Amino acid sequence: MTPPPPVTSPLCPTCHIPIQTQFASPDLIEQIVYGGLDPASDPAWESSGAATVEEYARWCGHLCGMACLRMALGPGAPSLFALRDDALEYGAYTDHEDDTIQGLVYAPLAKYAEEAHALPATVHRHLTPPQILELLDAGRTVMASVHYEIRNPDREAPGRGGHLVLITSRTPDGNGVHFHNPSGTTPDTRAANLPLTTFERFFAGRGMSFGARR
Repeated sequence: MTPPPPVTSPLCPTCHIPIQTQFASPDLIEQIVYGGLDPASDPAWESSGAATVEEYARWCGHLCGMACLRMALGPGAPSLFALRDDALEYGAYTDHEDDTIQGLVYAPLAKYAEEAHALPATVHRHLTPPQILELLDAGRTVMASVHYEIRNPDREAPGRGGHLVLITSRTPDGNGVHFHNPSGTTPDTRAANLPLTTFERFFAGRGMSFGARR
């Protein structure tokens, strides 16, 4: 199945970074993450590049980082599972014999991005919100570790980290961040603007940044 063409965010007219999700059917994300829908029910699973629907269902919840990498690579990027396959080879994920999946590990992913895709990547083990703005001003995108409930910013943050989003620019007022969320449940949460103070409540203080492809 051919994946639908990526769209860009109307909230970020100056950044032409496509919006990608870690689930093949964006309109099913809410049912999958909140309603208990089996990802194997996703009719578009083949567009992810997975070899089987079982492989897709097992892995799609772990691939927020690969969706971020696809966005950073831009139009024409490999499929989600093609990136996953290479990331496994580099050690960014570990598929254990007991069926557990470990990752994403930043350092091997950065090496993979640079060696395989000529995409400059820097690991930031300690990253502050003001430093995120500095990286954006330098022309980089930032893959940030946040709690997945960032899709509900009006609620109290239940924690920090465990999920990855790609920050693409400052907000138009300059005081917040525009980011693409691979597990956003609506168009407004898949491409969102948040004040920096709100974003910080979900942010774990670490991530990676990407430069322009060489």
